[in-house]
Order: sequence, then C-alpha cells, then structure tokens
Amino acid sequence: MHVLFIIDPLPQLKAYKDSSVAMMRALVARGHTLSVALQGDLYIEAGEVFAHSQAIELVEGADLHGPDWWRDSGASSDVALAAFGAVLMRKDPPFDMEYVYSTHLLEYAQAQGAKVFNGGAAIRNHPEKLAITEVAELTTPTLVSRNMDRIKAFHALHGDVIVKPLDGMGGTGIFRLQPNEANRNAILETLTDNGTRTIMAQRYIPEIVKGDKRILIIGGEPVPYSLARIPLAGETRGNLAAGGRGVAQPLSERDLELARAVAARTAGRGLLLIGLDVIGDYVTEINVTSPTCFVEITEQTGFDVADMFAQALERAAA
Repeated sequence: MHVLFIIDPLPQLKAYKDSSVAMMRALVARGHTLSVALQGDLYIEAGEVFAHSQAIELVEGADLHGPDWWRDSGASSDVALAAFGAVLMRKDPPFDMEYVYSTHLLEYAQAQGAKVFNGGAAIRNHPEKLAITEVAELTTPTLVSRNMDRIKAFHALHGDVIVKPLDGMGGTGIFRLQPNEANRNAILETLTDNGTRTIMAQRYIPEIVKGDKRILIIGGEPVPYSLARIPLAGETRGNLAAGGRGVAQPLSERDLELARAVAARTAGRGLLLIGLDVIGDYVTEINVTSPTCFVEITEQTGFDVADMFAQALERAAA
C-alpha cells in the first residue's frame, strides 16, 4: 500500500519522539511505501483533488536524533489523492481557516474515492475542546461562552476553575482562576478579547497532580496504556510542551469506561485515531487532528502502538 502523509516539513520533526515518524516506521516494516506532502501542496484541478507529493524512503539504522533519517525517492509528482492506498492527515494545528480549507479538500477527495484518516469532515466536525460537550456526562462542569458576566458567575459557583481558548494547543493560554483571583478580570478580558472570542471554563480537577492522561483509541479500540503527563511542581498544565513529565501506566477501569464510551459515541465517523485527554475521572478533550504519545508509551511499556495503528490502517483501507 502506498501511504501519503500530509504533514509538517520533515526537517522540523523530532523523529526520535514523533508519532507520525513512528507510524511511518511501522508501515515500512509491514511492507508499505511512503510519500509526503505539505498542507499547501493540496489542490483541485478540473474538479479532482491532487497533492504535489514526494516519495520517500526511511534510512535503515539512522540516528533519529539527527536530520538524516529519510531521503527522497525519485522526483516529486502530482498525484490524485484517490490513487493512494491511504492518506493520513497529520498536519499539526493551528486550526486556522487554511486548515479548514484543507479538510474540505480532503472531504472532496473522499467523495472521489480517496481513503483519508482522519477524514476531512470528521476532523472539521470534532473541534478538540468543544467535542467533549457531546459526552457531557463524562466531563467536569463546563461552560463555553464569551460573555464575561456568565463566566464570572460560573467561577463564583465553582470557586476554582480552568479557563482556556478553544483553539490553543500544548497548554497555551490556559489559566487557573482560584477563589479571590485578583487578576480574574484581566485574564478574562485577554482570553475573550473583551467579550468577542468564545472560551471554555471548567471546574478545576485536583487530580491533575497525578497527571493529564492521554488515552489513545485506534480503530475503536483503546490502547491498553495511557501516558500520564504530570505537571511540574506549582504548574497546573500537564502538557509535555509545557514541561510535563510523561509516565506510561495501564488503563484503569474508569479509563477503559471513558475510552469505550467515546469510541462508541464516535463510531462510524471516520476517526481512525483519537487522543482522549482524561484528568481524574473526567474527559477534558477529544483530540482528532494529530494525536501523539505513541513513542513514549511504546518505549516505557513495550507495547507497539505504531504497529497497532498500522494494522488498523490496513483494515480500514482494505
């Protein structure tokens, strides 16, 4: 199978820990071939969706901490997305209008026979923070609004809340508002751009000190281990990009309950890979753009997450 990765520039990837690179390595190990394209390489001509793509080979035995882990294989070419065995959308956010346009192109390509994972409409219709509202019974009390009076009332009701933008990633823009927070007004004015941008507020979950768990769901099945991203001392964000420490651990019964509930709710929507964020007993985000943590879980547990993904892709693209 020839697999196209729509991805960020390869020289920018940290291959030793990048989940997309882990996917590539697992696919090659199973006999598949690879091409890559940037988001800007997608285009429509005469009604058909193409990618200006580059076939690549992985360098056997390469140092993944260095830049020479891959090489081009032949000249770049323009290929219809429907001609690939599978197309993997692995472009990282920001989820801006260019990203939205890309999801439309991917959706059009699917109508032409392309096998895209995660699908264009599926990504677009599951905004990663808002998607939890579909499973409100599994979440901590949550408010989505740009009305500062309503957010302040939510804060007064719950006393200790987290506020965050809807389009952030890696822990950016996340604030904790404890009781009597002196900077509350300034924080809310900044996040909402004086009431013109919608944000999310959630009751604070004290179990964050034990980690913000990333639970991967592949082909509807939970990976049996999560990666608990444990915050630095004095920090409320567990994101690895914010300095959190990743510790792999077996899924608890509650973790499995949450993962299976989300898998059941999202079944049949074109979401081959979901990255569920769980703090304590609650789902806090449902990530569908480019979920990560494959390498950390595999290195710490020996469970080959990327191979599980490759097998699920084979089944889905068959």
